[in-house]
Parts: sequence; C-alpha cells; structure tokens
Amino acid sequence: MSGSDHVTRTLLLSRKVNGTLVVTRGSTSNLDLEAQDISTGHSQVKAFSLLNQTGPYDFNADGLLLGWGLRNNVGVDEEPISGGIYTVENSVDQMVRAGQDVHQNNPAEELNFLGYLNGTRYAEQGMNYGYPECFAAWNVSAVPNNVGLQVGSQFAIGDQNSTVNDTVCAQRVAPRLSFQAHMAPLDILFNREGTAAWVTFHGSWDRTDPVGYKLSVVEFANGSPTQQSNSTTAAIDILTNQDNSRCPQNCFRPVGLAWDGQGRLFMSSDASGEIYAIVRADGNATSGAGSSNPSTFPSQSASGGASGTGSSPSHTTFASAASTMSWMATLNGLCLALVSFVYLV
Repeated sequence: MSGSDHVTRTLLLSRKVNGTLVVTRGSTSNLDLEAQDISTGHSQVKAFSLLNQTGPYDFNADGLLLGWGLRNNVGVDEEPISGGIYTVENSVDQMVRAGQDVHQNNPAEELNFLGYLNGTRYAEQGMNYGYPECFAAWNVSAVPNNVGLQVGSQFAIGDQNSTVNDTVCAQRVAPRLSFQAHMAPLDILFNREGTAAWVTFHGSWDRTDPVGYKLSVVEFANGSPTQQSNSTTAAIDILTNQDNSRCPQNCFRPVGLAWDGQGRLFMSSDASGEIYAIVRADGNATSGAGSSNPSTFPSQSASGGASGTGSSPSHTTFASAASTMSWMATLNGLCLALVSFVYLV
C-alpha cells in the first residue's frame, strides 16, 4: 500500500457468491500514468476466492478483473437481487482540456457497474473505464470542443492526439450514472430489496463553491438505476449541511454507511466526529425505501433534505419540509459518542 495518494483498500465480501472477496485499489497520484498499464494493478477492482487458497495472492497478477481505469472507486457494494457490483468513483482534480481549466464542473464523479461474480455474462466486465486518459462529462457546455458530448460521455483530457482523443475515449466503458464534479462519493450501500442505493458525498476541496457534504439516495429497479445514464437528477439529497459556504471547516462530512437489524441507516462523519441514524417517523424501516409503495421513496421535490452544522458537540434542531417527506435532525453532545437521528415521514 505504498504511495502518497489513494492508499486505502475497500473490501467487500459477497453475499451472493460464497467465499468471494472484492478488493478496490486506487491511483498513486491525481493523474497516475502507471494506470495505463494493466499489469501494474493501479486503479483496478478485482475479486478473489477465499476458498481452498493456500498462499497469498498477488493483486497485480491474480484474481478476477472486474474493471481497470477506475481512478479511485473507494465505495463498492453488491446489488442484492442480481448480484451486480457497483462502485462510486472520485474523479480527477485540476482538469485541463485544450489548454483551458475546466475543473470547476468537470469531470463528473461516477457510479460504475462492474458486472457479476457468479459468471453471468456482462460484455464490458474487466474492460477499461477510461482513467487516466478519459473522463466523464458533467457540465458539457464548459468542455471545449464538445461536439457529440452529453452528460456521462467519456472525453479526453489535455490536448487530443492520435492516441488520446474523444474517439478513443468513446470506446471506454462509460459510467452508469454521473454526479456533480468534486462531490467525492466515499460509500455506497444498497437496501435489502435492491430498490435504493445510498451514497455518501464527502465534499469538495478544490472548487470555488463547495459541493457535496451530504447523503443522497438513488432509486433502483431490476438491478439497475431507474434513471438514464445522462441524468443529472438521479441522486436525491436526504441530509445536507445548512450552509456549504462554511465547508469543509464547519460541516459534517459523510463517509461510511451501515444498516442495523431494524433497517435504520447509520452514517459517519469524519470531520465532526458524529454518527447519524436515519430513521422513519412513521415506524417503517429506512431500508424499505421504494420497496413496497412509491410514496416510500423520496421525490425529487424533497431534494435538499435536513440540515445540520456538524461544527460543535451540541447543536440545535433543524427542520425542512417537502411534498412527500419531512425531516428532523437532532444532535446531542456526548463525550464518547455523538448520534443524530434523522426522522423521515
């Protein structure tokens, strides 16, 4: 795990294929040129069998390659019905295209689909997802020479040439969904029914107007997001900071997600040292969003969610209302643990 950048390794033990471990590995720098070589193992996601293994694996050479050219897919989960592997990717910073700085709103953060662990055929499994030459567009109008591009289209970084250009990038695997640039998704977690994927956005550090710093949810059906790949509204905001202009110093910054036995969603915030519990005031489990009645899934009009400061050990209650859901976030300061319950009705 040597290197100065994305040295974390996310581990996922499959519930669908016994004894299979998924391991994600990021890049060693913002623009890691070694990731162009598949043999380096950089910016790749692989699966390994834990059954009947008598010695250590070599990550670079062994395992089932689910995808490469994946800059930093630190969040990974298994869709519970189909068994499909989905990751969320932190894309490149300080992007330049044709001599112009386009990093404020490009490239997009990504939701990637990497196929299955059970042998089900997926033609693009194990293929190149673009990095470090190709990236997904978010704000197409801000991309120079953007003919033919739409949200989620792969386009080339820097100056185009015979080997790095938009034609080559169009052959790379595009994300299943795209998110606003620099929101930094760090975790993805499906509910049991496979109707919702919850995503934490840690928040930007290199953008004039901070973005992210929130928990969002994406609706799924039949093993795939319900919205098209060029959608800009697939992620519905559930819990946000009250004022992003105070971020990152005085905000909560979502990181990890976990379910408990009652279907409550727990979310950590590393910057503020808090743990949030997302629960429904009507008594239904948060994990049931979208599973039995369309009204249990937040509508787009609910975007914005509840808000808190995350900047002190004890803060007041904030509330907001929407057409289908209302929210209340209450935080109580404790010496050893700080838990916020966010109620959904």
